[in-house]
Amino acid sequence: MSAIDAVALYTGLNLLILLVLGARVSMGRRKHKVSLGEGEGGDLLRLIRIHANGAEWAPGALVGLLVLAMMNAPALTIHALGATLTVGRFAHAYGLSTDPGPSPARILGSSLTLLVYLLLGAGLVVHAIL
Repeated sequence: MSAIDAVALYTGLNLLILLVLGARVSMGRRKHKVSLGEGEGGDLLRLIRIHANGAEWAPGALVGLLVLAMMNAPALTIHALGATLTVGRFAHAYGLSTDPGPSPARILGSSLTLLVYLLLGAGLVVHAIL
């Protein structure tokens, strides 16, 4: 599998995660009869934030993976970062879905995502300079 193919794999997986999270928001809106906003209670707000968090963090990392692949990074590097991102995004969504407060899965997911951002950001800067 080439580096670009690896980017396509992790982009596809993260898009599917976002699709499921978005569908959960839609189902929550129907359940609570709320077309705009978050309604009463916190159930719908939590679903909205789980989806929004993924939509906020995944795209930047996926763009970084694409640029790294375009700079001829090894496919193994793309797989390592892409898999870490995908596990992190899934863990974060799972953790926040099962517990509204800090949970081990949520903390793991956030930490893995931040690690990917750090490695991608530093790697892209170093690769561009050298």
